[in-house]
Amino acid sequence: MTVNLEVSAGVGTIRLDRPPMNALDIATQDRLKELAEEATRRDDVRAVIVYGGEKVFAAGADIKEMQDMDHAAMVLRSRALQDSFTAIARIPKPVVAAVTGYALGGGCELALCADYRIAADNAKLGQPEILLGLIPGAGGTQRLARLVGPSKAKDLIFTGRMVKAEEALTIGLVDRVVPAAEVYEQAHAWAARLAQGPALALRAAKEAVDTGLETDIDTGLAVERTWFAGLFATEDRERGMRSFVEEGPGKAKFL
Repeated sequence: MTVNLEVSAGVGTIRLDRPPMNALDIATQDRLKELAEEATRRDDVRAVIVYGGEKVFAAGADIKEMQDMDHAAMVLRSRALQDSFTAIARIPKPVVAAVTGYALGGGCELALCADYRIAADNAKLGQPEILLGLIPGAGGTQRLARLVGPSKAKDLIFTGRMVKAEEALTIGLVDRVVPAAEVYEQAHAWAARLAQGPALALRAAKEAVDTGLETDIDTGLAVERTWFAGLFATEDRERGMRSFVEEGPGKAKFL
């Protein structure tokens, strides 16, 4: 398999495994979608890491495969391409990308689907599709602009240039830069902490933020209000408030 899901102590790792550069061919895209849906369904997965291994996150699409596709073929394929990435973005649990080496093109777009991005200090990210006479097709024009703002997104998309980890941190493309040897460890620590949290409240928080970004503020506030009130029907809310009153903040156990 080109992608695997490994689960331990509430943390699911979606691991790309297509040496040497984790090129995202059609089979890998489809497998990503399958595993995102599996991670969504499984109760033993409470947080997710997307990881390409110690050397490279993903260097982009399989260009040799794409070169043989004409307009009609890509019209048929482009929705499935986007759907595979959207499935990662819509996992209703915290998702962190552990970015090592290159995250280019589809690799960068995959990282954009995570809620949080931890990058190695030697990582390089970018959307180089313009150098092929193309634009990003797996969500890059949309998710990148929402994350870093339209002018910075246009700079990266128009020029196709790669950014090093520190610049990626400065513009908000990644959230933390760490030594390369610590990327997965720190991503796992982030995920493991949230795997111990209140699953429904985390799901509600993610949906409220993501939905609000796509709508006007009144609609976003309505989504927030509905989830906020709904969580008063959960055991986690009872447990969290009881622990706060009896023991003080931050001591509730939700599993």
